[in-house]
Amino acid sequence: MSATARGSAPLVEPVGSETRGFGQAQSAAMGELALRIEQRAGKSVASHQYHRGALRVLRPHYLDESGQVCYVLVNPGGAYLGADLYVINVEVGDGAKLLLTTQSATKIYRTPGSFAEQRMTVRLGEGAQLELAPDQVIAYREASYRQNAHITVRPSSSLVMAEVVTPGWSPDGASFRYEELRLRTEIHVAGTPGTDLLALDNLLIRPPCSDVTGMGFMEGYSHLGSLVVVDARVDQALADELHALTAGHDAYTGVSLTVSVGGTVGLVLRSLSNSTEELATLLGDCTALLRKRWYGQARLNLRKY
Repeated sequence: MSATARGSAPLVEPVGSETRGFGQAQSAAMGELALRIEQRAGKSVASHQYHRGALRVLRPHYLDESGQVCYVLVNPGGAYLGADLYVINVEVGDGAKLLLTTQSATKIYRTPGSFAEQRMTVRLGEGAQLELAPDQVIAYREASYRQNAHITVRPSSSLVMAEVVTPGWSPDGASFRYEELRLRTEIHVAGTPGTDLLALDNLLIRPPCSDVTGMGFMEGYSHLGSLVVVDARVDQALADELHALTAGHDAYTGVSLTVSVGGTVGLVLRSLSNSTEELATLLGDCTALLRKRWYGQARLNLRKY
């Protein structure tokens, strides 16, 4: 991605994709979820729903009169452990609207022998709208986690995806005790005759062995927030506006734009802070602006706790 907006800065190290190493055989999925949403009579409804193992969704509900359906993803096991694999497939049909969130934070506990992994595949139809608003990912001591998202949109689709990553509590009070986090998001734009690559965001967060943090490791911050937006209305003016909106927060923020061969524009906002609440509020302010301006919807208030 090229940094074209003010405040862009290298925040974490880009890396290539990796597979499980020798001696770390791929295990069967601990949880699988498939969900397809279609537009029917002015409301978005599930036309297909499947779950197996430690993943499922709660009954759908509607937060307003827009017809957007909200599903809450649940992991009854409560946490991800070593060698766990979770597979999620989401499809939003033409004109349908989905808000997908989680019941609570995604907790990554110790992963001796192999990493925990989540794979998500998302497909959006023409005029489809998807908001991904999970609670934070919390990596605890000796945790290693891979998160891979493969997203395919149409030129008229609208995608807003927000996420916060935070280190978990450590008994010795140290700032970081997890081993590494690898977060990979690949976004393609489907068209004629094929698909164009819009963005490949590949991040590695690997804390140093000592407790020393500073320049070279997340600029001395402990928490990472990300916002990914794909919509025909994304432009440089919006990137500047969102960057200005973050100025009132205790966070270090950069914004970048990326353009596919076919002209579809995506936006990536990345922010560093020392507080989950600060980043959640910052991302909430940005998504609230988009919800009101583009969809005529109020600020998201999921009231989970």
